[in-house]
Amino acid sequence: MSDATPLARIEPRQISVERAARSGASGLSRRQKAAIVVRFLLNEGAEVPLSELPEPLQAVLTTQMGSMRYVDRQTLAEVVAEFAAELEAMGLTFPRGVAGALTALGGRISPQTAARLRKEAGVRQFGEPWEQVRAATPEQLLPILQSESTEVAAVLLAKLDVARAAELLGQLPGPAARSIAYEMSRSGAVSPQAVDRIGLALAAQLHDRPETAFADGPAERIGAILNYSASATRDDVLTGLEETDRDLAALVRKAIFTFVHVPDRVNPVDIPKVLREIDQATLLTALKYAEEAELGNVADFILDNISKRMSESLREELRELGRVRPKDGEDAMTEVVNAIRTLQADGEIELRTVEEQPQTAPEQASPG
Repeated sequence: MSDATPLARIEPRQISVERAARSGASGLSRRQKAAIVVRFLLNEGAEVPLSELPEPLQAVLTTQMGSMRYVDRQTLAEVVAEFAAELEAMGLTFPRGVAGALTALGGRISPQTAARLRKEAGVRQFGEPWEQVRAATPEQLLPILQSESTEVAAVLLAKLDVARAAELLGQLPGPAARSIAYEMSRSGAVSPQAVDRIGLALAAQLHDRPETAFADGPAERIGAILNYSASATRDDVLTGLEETDRDLAALVRKAIFTFVHVPDRVNPVDIPKVLREIDQATLLTALKYAEEAELGNVADFILDNISKRMSESLREELRELGRVRPKDGEDAMTEVVNAIRTLQADGEIELRTVEEQPQTAPEQASPG
């Protein structure tokens, strides 16, 4: 017990003077004494990290405290004194958890063992290992399934739901699929402990991904740069990629989102929300330049998915607007794209994939 809570500070207003059901600390169980000590420490304003206890112990302590009523001053003093004596008699403490033990043993066990134990402890922190395995995508599980032994693969498929297991089994070569299916017929003899260890190892593989310097892949990074590039530069880079790496070029094209992609990627119902983020002068410049640059379909898509009154007003202003310089037009279209990207990043809208069908915007939709 710390010096901040000496017995001399016990006040009658803090502890009831009514007698407990049993007289004196000798008649109390260890659980009752623990509840008294915790209650006293909390009364004194001490920080008691009960959340670090195992959940069953937290439940036992809570139940015990809920079943107790009053403790007299003498019993409290005896329990606290006994607790303080136990603290003073304590000669050695051990670190809590595997992480603390590994820190204490740093440099004294092999790096391989330390890495494995840290990985397993980390996986346990994320919850039950098999729940993590079941939550993985088929793309994540297939390489693991192909690299593991037939016995482990059989346990893995047996722990998945039937539809997911069938999907994975169908992606394996015939001989491998047959071997795993046969092994599943013998998996009933596997002990629960072995299944737990397998789940732990598989979940560890899912978490064991090398750190990378960039959050996004190369196609996404190139696409993000080309989004802000002039159209001539963008076309030139894509042409060069097509000649050197067709697969990468295809991925970059999917990652690119420019003004021309607005009709394919933006839901019509989101157009009013997008226009609220753009000042009218910029919008008019972008729409006018789109008409001049043979992107009239994009301008029509935007104007067709706002209120009729606003659409007619903008079309009238566009007829009165003179020619737009290419640089001003591209800058304005970039601002429209930036507004869409910002709304997407904030979770306000979602961009469609090219395969998705457009939604029908309500006739009365209004940007204001």
